[in-house]
Formats: sequence, C-alpha cells, structure tokens
Amino acid sequence: MNLRDFSLMLMVCLLWAMHTVVSKLVVTGMEIPPLFYAATRYGIVALLAMPWLLPIPRPTWRILLVGFLMGGGGFALFFLGIKSASPSSAAVVTQLGLPITTLLSVVMLGERIYWRRGLGIGLTFVGGVLVMWNPDSGLPISSGLVLILGSAAAGSLAAVMMKQIDGVQPLRFQAWIGLASVVPLALLTASFETDQIPRALEAGWAFLSALLFSALIVSLLAHTVYYGLIGKYPANLIAPLTIMNPLMTVAMGILVTGDRFDARMALGTGIALCGVLIITLRRNQVMPLAALVWDRLR
Repeated sequence: MNLRDFSLMLMVCLLWAMHTVVSKLVVTGMEIPPLFYAATRYGIVALLAMPWLLPIPRPTWRILLVGFLMGGGGFALFFLGIKSASPSSAAVVTQLGLPITTLLSVVMLGERIYWRRGLGIGLTFVGGVLVMWNPDSGLPISSGLVLILGSAAAGSLAAVMMKQIDGVQPLRFQAWIGLASVVPLALLTASFETDQIPRALEAGWAFLSALLFSALIVSLLAHTVYYGLIGKYPANLIAPLTIMNPLMTVAMGILVTGDRFDARMALGTGIALCGVLIITLRRNQVMPLAALVWDRLR
C-alpha cells in the first residue's frame, strides 16, 4: 500500500474512533435521547444521498432490510448501549461482529472454516466475554455491552445478506441505509422517548456539530473512502489495518472520557484483537463487507 492510501486508512480509523467517543458524549454529556440521535443522523444521510437512490437495487425488500440492519437498527442498539458502556469496551465488543459474520457466512453462503479461523473465532469470543464481564455489579455481563453486541450481530447479518445483492455502489448503498432507517427510527423515538427537541436545543451548536460529524464525515466521507480502498486492495490487506480503530478508540476513551482500563480489560482486548487478526489474515468470502460493519461504529 502506498503512503497516500495508508494515510487515508489511518484517517478513516481515526474518524471511526472519534465517532465512538463523540457518540458517548452526545447521549451522556448532552443527554440527547439515543433513538432521536440515530433518527436525525439518518435523516441527514437520506437527504444528502437521495440523488443516488435510483435505480432501485433488487430485490427491494432485501436492500431495505439490509439498510435497516446495518444502519438505523444497528446504530439504535449502539447508541442505547454506549449510554452505559465505555467507548473503549464498546470498541472491543464491536469486534465480535467479525466472528459472527464468519459463522453466518457458513450457514448462509456455504463458506468453510478451517482450524486457524476457528481458533481466531474462539479467541475473539473469549476476549469479548472478558471485556463484557462486570464483576462489580449485580449482573455478570454489562447490559450496555449486550446492546453493543446486538448492534454488531445486526450488522453481521446485514453484511452476509448484502453479499447476495449485486452491483450496489457505495453512495447508493448509503442512500438506501438512510431511507430504510429514518422512518422506523422516527416512529421509535416518537413512541419511547420524550423531550427530544428541548434537549437538542439546549445542547445547541455542540449537538449540531456532533450530528453533522456523524452524518457527513463518518457516514458519507469515511465509509466512501473505505469502500474505495477495499476496491483497490485485497481485503486481507485492508482488514488487519482496521485493528487501528479499536486501539485508537481505547486510547481516546482513556484520555477523553476517563475510561477504566484495568488488567482484565487489557487481557480481554489483547485476546480479542489477536483473534480478529487471525480471522482477517485468512481468505474468506465476506471480509470486504464485514470489515465495514464492525468498524463503522461505529
């Protein structure tokens, strides 16, 4: 990979890491309702990407389901989870999307797993459980991180289903993610949340800046650049580089939001990322799309 493209990859991972921390600040520091945050984000994405909506990918039901799972559905769970989870732990648990995607590809795409990737899957799950384990509370597993895991699983299912859709360009895909997400999320926030507008107005320019960063810089810019790199280089070269994302997120979480990073977290993170690296270095069918899922949360 040339220096320019490596710098772009570094920028993308940095933007994804920043987005995780910004999301934490929005739903906790600004107290913006998570579903409202997700709905407004995808409203902006749908509006800006609308010129690329047509032609409609076929079958329509599949692109709508994939769009919701990878977009609004996954992000709704993520924003709900990040309210109580730390950015650093969320970044590690999100990596479980990779082994989940790999296992789903066996069932839905007929992919075969050999012992090396099996070892990687096992290590990733062991590391993820160590990070999710919460010995200081009444529950053995952090409820916020369970929602983060649900978000990763939704994105994993979407990645495998997207493998069955041909010829969807990146901006067209973003347009359908926005369209498939904004209406369900608007209904959910109207039904289950209150004081959305007053809290947004109270947060003012800080919330608007975070919202535009999430919709424009992360959803449209970072993901489009990443798609371009995936198209230019082999997936097994790109995917291991995405490990920079959780490492950057852990560092930012410690520095910005004061995340606790003890020996248990360090051990779990190390084991999980070793597992991720083993999986990404093995040839498989879903790597290009799956990589986008577990590092989009980003």
